[in-house]
Amino acid sequence: MPDPSIANISDTARWVALYRAMESERPDAHFRDPYARRLAGTRGEQIARALPGFQSGLWPMVVRTCVFDEIIQRAVDKDGVDTIVNLASGLDARPWRMRLPPQLRWIDVDLPEMLAYKKELLAGERPACAVLSFSADLTDAAARRELFGRIGRGSRKTLVLTEGLLVYLTTDQVAALASDVHTPESFRWWAIDIVSPPLLRRLNKRWAPTLAAGRAVLQFAPENGTRFFEPFGWKELEYRSTFEEGHRLKRQMRGAWIFRLIGQLSPAARREKMRRIGGIALLERT
Repeated sequence: MPDPSIANISDTARWVALYRAMESERPDAHFRDPYARRLAGTRGEQIARALPGFQSGLWPMVVRTCVFDEIIQRAVDKDGVDTIVNLASGLDARPWRMRLPPQLRWIDVDLPEMLAYKKELLAGERPACAVLSFSADLTDAAARRELFGRIGRGSRKTLVLTEGLLVYLTTDQVAALASDVHTPESFRWWAIDIVSPPLLRRLNKRWAPTLAAGRAVLQFAPENGTRFFEPFGWKELEYRSTFEEGHRLKRQMRGAWIFRLIGQLSPAARREKMRRIGGIALLERT
């Protein structure tokens, strides 16, 4: 029987793709990703099914995908974004499944093995817009800066995506990345997902042993939330609580009503702390 353990951090993209496939196959799906199950593959399903609390991870991944979709669509339709840079793009198939203008330039950045795998699996499929792929180790500062500079010179309004990436980096690595993302003047917006220290502890309690096999460590959870990014030239433009968005989208954890009731009965400061336990933020350069 194949080993279902995670061999490296790229394997996490396979289980996230399976979550997208599961949502897509629902009759009331919020999005349709016809490529997700193909990209997850048999190995993705084996990894996912072996995860402790596999089902409990479904709803926040679906919420995250939906919110990122909405941010991207609005940026393209209303804000005039001409370039999207998807850092650690994994098995994301948005250029193939979303309604995007043909003049948009979509740039996937990831490790060469991941890009090659996705290219092979999507061979023959036509994306809605121009798709470019650049292989890079995003922890290599020199290579990262050179790549950002090259992309920046070829765009006017760029939206950067880091979906599911920052939590795997150290605080110093995120700080350096934030500074480098700010350097090209055309990099106007940055969409991130972010967790709080209490949520990080909960996630590590459940998944740390499984992730450790692939040397994937959940570690970035700043005490000051999105204010962490302000010294590097980024301010919060929009924050979407995963819990609140789950309620809106009807994709919630069991017993969510209890937490909503607690929130309604809590002082304003506690309610705000609860809603910021985890979410998706759109940052804007200052």
